[in-house]
Amino acid sequence: MAYGTPATVALTAAGVPFTPHTYEHDTSVTSFGLEAADALGVEPDRVFKTLLADVDGRLVVGIVPVTGKLDLKALATAAGGKKAVMADPAVAERKTGYVVGGISPIGQKTSHPTFLDETAELFDTVFVSGGRRGFDIELTPADLVLVTSATIADIAR
Repeated sequence: MAYGTPATVALTAAGVPFTPHTYEHDTSVTSFGLEAADALGVEPDRVFKTLLADVDGRLVVGIVPVTGKLDLKALATAAGGKKAVMADPAVAERKTGYVVGGISPIGQKTSHPTFLDETAELFDTVFVSGGRRGFDIELTPADLVLVTSATIADIAR
């Protein structure tokens, strides 16, 4: 596979169809998801960011639209916990094998409970990081759930 990230390898191995999208990442940009939406010419609500949080001492993944924020209380509830805080970026990088701004929910080094915001189901396809800055993967919400074993939940605000 020309894109060669753990995400594309995992999708290919699982037989899950996806469309790769590359764009020139501007190193001065810190809003990676909005940059992707703009560069790819898609509605920002269809582009989802992958965030790691610590829920009662265990890492969980929240996937939410780049136009919103992760609701930590809702994520904790969805994960069956009491309190969630954002994971330290260095921990997120170490546990996923990806760099911040390029963390894909697919093909992470360590598997974590994953929660996908319910708004993903409003679209035929959504975009998530392909495992590096400047690279997104387009796939159906159902396939994203399948490949990440995600639970659909209301976790964005």
